[in-house]
Amino acid sequence: MIQSMTGFGKSVLQLPSKKITVEIKSLNSKNLDLNARIPSQYREKELVLRNMISRSLTRGKVDFSVFVESTGEETSATVNAAVVKNYISQLKEIVPGDETELLKMAVRMPDALKTEREEIDETEFDSIVEAVEEALNEINEFRSAEGKALEDELRQRNQNIIDLLERVISMDPDRIAGVRERLHKNVSELKENVDENRFEQELIYYIEKFDITEEKVRLENHLQFFTQNLNSEDSNGKKLAFISQEMGREINTIGSKSNYAPMQQLVVQMKDELEKIKEQLLNVL
Repeated sequence: MIQSMTGFGKSVLQLPSKKITVEIKSLNSKNLDLNARIPSQYREKELVLRNMISRSLTRGKVDFSVFVESTGEETSATVNAAVVKNYISQLKEIVPGDETELLKMAVRMPDALKTEREEIDETEFDSIVEAVEEALNEINEFRSAEGKALEDELRQRNQNIIDLLERVISMDPDRIAGVRERLHKNVSELKENVDENRFEQELIYYIEKFDITEEKVRLENHLQFFTQNLNSEDSNGKKLAFISQEMGREINTIGSKSNYAPMQQLVVQMKDELEKIKEQLLNVL
């Protein structure tokens, strides 16, 4: 089942004294590129959270954010009274003034506030882990929904190439007959006597250079293999991209060998469909 690399997941956790919001956003990338923004009090658990995300989201440019909003009266910052008093005393020596104004200046000085480092509450962190899992479930559901739309698009484009290839195959006998007739006409216009047997041998050799049988068979196989991988339970954008590259090689060779305007027009259409497939595959997990 195809999955997109684009997605968004969010979970909100309400604790007695704080509100914690977990957000996960992902875009397309060749590999997993994880950027985490976590409050300092949870830094020691960052590796645990990163491992959770990397196991669930194997590819993509992922932005992971944890926001903490205090909803209670508790605060980890307190006034460093001794430092503030010392600042006020020094300021008085420099310039006399109202103590309220001096206090406003003092609390802006370095170390006027001291922040006590909060120890992680394991029960609280377990709740955060659950919130991250909830956000991951949401982003994976988002990716699957986006993937379904991508899969429908890829199937349609792949089928369009199959239909165009069938038209190429049905046109091939006329192309060969046209090449043969054109050569006969060119030789007859020379008004020279030629050895018919030798001419036929040379004609067969010339036409063999324009034979596209192998390319048609290989392209058919690649198209079938592409469909098989779309039906797979796994989402493997890289594998589908490799198959599309092989499809491109065969289509290009058919175009270079065709030497027949109607067939070359079909080849141009196949190339256009393949380019659209490649564009969509950039966002497939």
